[in-house]
Amino acid sequence: MKKFFKIIGILLLLCIVVVLGYFIYVYATYYRVADHQQLSISQFATTKTLKTDTQYRISSANIGFGAYSDDYSFFMDGGKYSRARSKEEVKTNVQGEIATIQSLKPDFAMFQEVDVDGTRSYHVNEYQMLEVGLKDYTSVFAQNYDSPYLLYPLNSPHGKNKAGMATFSDVQSTMATRRSLPIETGFSKFMDLDRCYIKQVFEVDNGKRFIVYNVHLSAYTTKGDTATKQLKMLFTDMDQEVQKGSYVIAGGDFNKDLLKDSYAIFKQGDKNVGDWAKPIDTSLMPSSLELVAPFDKTNPVPSCRNADRPYSKDDFVLTVDGFIVSKNVQVKEAKVVDAKFKHSDHNPVYLDFSLNQ
Repeated sequence: MKKFFKIIGILLLLCIVVVLGYFIYVYATYYRVADHQQLSISQFATTKTLKTDTQYRISSANIGFGAYSDDYSFFMDGGKYSRARSKEEVKTNVQGEIATIQSLKPDFAMFQEVDVDGTRSYHVNEYQMLEVGLKDYTSVFAQNYDSPYLLYPLNSPHGKNKAGMATFSDVQSTMATRRSLPIETGFSKFMDLDRCYIKQVFEVDNGKRFIVYNVHLSAYTTKGDTATKQLKMLFTDMDQEVQKGSYVIAGGDFNKDLLKDSYAIFKQGDKNVGDWAKPIDTSLMPSSLELVAPFDKTNPVPSCRNADRPYSKDDFVLTVDGFIVSKNVQVKEAKVVDAKFKHSDHNPVYLDFSLNQ
């Protein structure tokens, strides 16, 4: 009996050593990408220049690291899977998103949750796929995070994942910068990881600058002021550029209810499961900016579904993807593409606009 308890003690000690070793590894390998990082912009042959009073289109699509087909559910939303179900599905979903964006023929196309080397996406370089599919565009990529290996869930770990965001355009950019957003502190930072936005500059033929912000704000936060800090930083940056005479548009996944009460509009699912997406606080927005939530009153389409189970008409849906523009940008139309969440838990959105003289 004494020998038995000795063996049990040794095994318990080994378990403690392994757990402590893992936590040391997680903390030791965690890092944030430096702020104000200058990004590499791909070059391509174009003579196109931006002009005032000319209509352009900008789109945004969160591709969900290629995992979210319409019958997929994600463990962090209360669903089943922690990674894509196969490498083939990853490629199919990314190709599906590319085809949808191609059909829109945007002048500017923004993407979020783009994996370049992830356990969860079978190490498919999704940015490379986007570059091939949108070969007639110049592009820029910013790494959002390079996470330590997440052992949870134990039966199929989420793993180690390097992901980011990308912006494509059919006009050459002069500069692109990665800006680091405020994030959670303590252990919760390993769940939401790093966050950033891409700030990209384009020249207009009247001598002014057009600045595009590709945004992906935090979703899994424990502190209520994290989202507020992120919005304040973005709004301050945009407002400063407006005061210099620039045109600005921020687009992407804000992880906020841009319609303020999506449940009242779409009337789908259980409203309580959408508590993670609070109404965006427009009171924080300077007077130089305005929110453009893509919406068609005659045919309302949500931009995001709750991924706790395969998609159905009984699921909670809302609009978290959209745009914020300066008052010198003329908005023509903003809509959500009804892709029926076939290749992502987000439907793409687009904005038609022109730049005032």
